[in-house]
Amino acid sequence: MNVKPTGTKCLFYDRECIGCGECRCDLDPDKVCDNCMQCVLGSADYRSILIDGIELDERDGDSKTC
Repeated sequence: MNVKPTGTKCLFYDRECIGCGECRCDLDPDKVCDNCMQCVLGSADYRSILIDGIELDERDGDSKTC
């Protein structure tokens, strides 16, 4: 999806909006996520998510990505 940068603060990251589109609703791409939870709640028997990676914060200061 091609989203124009809005020049506002990003909803997910500590940065200005770059137009990545991650904040768009999974159910309605024309809507910005407002945490309505409709993508999680519902009448389906199960839900699924895609996990791109897991970031572990090690106690010794090293950060590793699985």
